Amino acid sequence: MTFGLLPLIILTGGILLQFFTILSGAINSSPVTQFFFLEASNIGNIPNARNPSRWTFFAICGVNPSNGHNANCGSLLPALPFDPPRNFGTDDNIPNQFIRTHQYYYLSRFMFGFYLMALFFAVVALFTGVLALCSRLGGYLSGLTTAVALLFQTLAASLMTAWTVQGRDAFRSGGHSAKLGVKLYAFTWSAMACFLLSTVLFCCGGAVGRGSTSVRRKRPTRSSRSRGSFLDTESQRRVKDDYS
Repeated sequence: MTFGLLPLIILTGGILLQFFTILSGAINSSPVTQFFFLEASNIGNIPNARNPSRWTFFAICGVNPSNGHNANCGSLLPALPFDPPRNFGTDDNIPNQFIRTHQYYYLSRFMFGFYLMALFFAVVALFTGVLALCSRLGGYLSGLTTAVALLFQTLAASLMTAWTVQGRDAFRSGGHSAKLGVKLYAFTWSAMACFLLSTVLFCCGGAVGRGSTSVRRKRPTRSSRSRGSFLDTESQRRVKDDYS
């Protein structure tokens, strides 16, 4: 029961962190308005750019000076790419690292896809995890689906780290200020850790279930032991009678 319930709780925590990440930029209420991947400031010389600008999952937002939360977000765009010339519609005063390259565009686009695939398989594992409470097969099946979610989450986390760190460094090299979104970093990597722990625990639950089943099958019951000793006594008596 422990190896079935504990991974379910951890998996649910990882899914919750995923929802916080994916909803950033789409909901204008706290605490979601505190989450962003990358913030670039001191960019008032870039036409059409909010100063500062924050890249979230669904939109590019400004900052509310009173509380530091996301504000004045642009239109929602699924799989919003990180590509400043495309985002701002100009090349003026854009750092050279962003000009004539599709590197950041594809890194961010693939990241969004991997986030969604990780969330999908994690939700599937949550439903199959109910079977892990009562069957060994359910434990292994949940472990498999959670492992697939872990794979995609690892890819998403790696790509997110790549484009945000490189984007921050590019803005700084162009004389702008930039910082990473610490909360979404923590959510992304913590969700990956949750999926990893859930995978291990689901598989351990399946293995423990198999061991206990084998022990129950091999252990003789009291009635069988008594019946066996009774038969042995009867056979010994018959042998003695024959010799006598």
